Amino acid sequence: MADLRSLLSLFSFILVYYGECSQEFLEQCRGMGYTSNLMCSSCDELDKFNLSKLKDGCQSCCQQDSTNEAETEVQAFVKSDKPNQFPGLTVRYVRGADPVIKLMDEDRNVQQELGIDKWDTDTIEAFLRSRLQE
Repeated sequence: MADLRSLLSLFSFILVYYGECSQEFLEQCRGMGYTSNLMCSSCDELDKFNLSKLKDGCQSCCQQDSTNEAETEVQAFVKSDKPNQFPGLTVRYVRGADPVIKLMDEDRNVQQELGIDKWDTDTIEAFLRSRLQE
């Protein structure tokens, strides 16, 4: 098996990120009047304004409120323009999945998967810079 350093030049990177959905789903929610950063705690407030009818739709489009600082770090990286700086990086949103970076070979086979739930934005950026420059 080739060593990791020689394989890295052939890798595509996929950042699998939790708490978001596909673009199609986001468009559906936008069509119902909800934004992509809708927090579920906001849906709970609808009852106060006699808008309970909207609650089911709201809850289907909302994100769980983040209490984990690492979650906000990954979100900040993904929502910034930083992912555009890495041509080999694909961000894929998977609702409920832990955030990971998957290192893939030229045939799109996963060679290594790294959990990044405790990484901050600087660590993610530094990792991608070091791997994509090798």
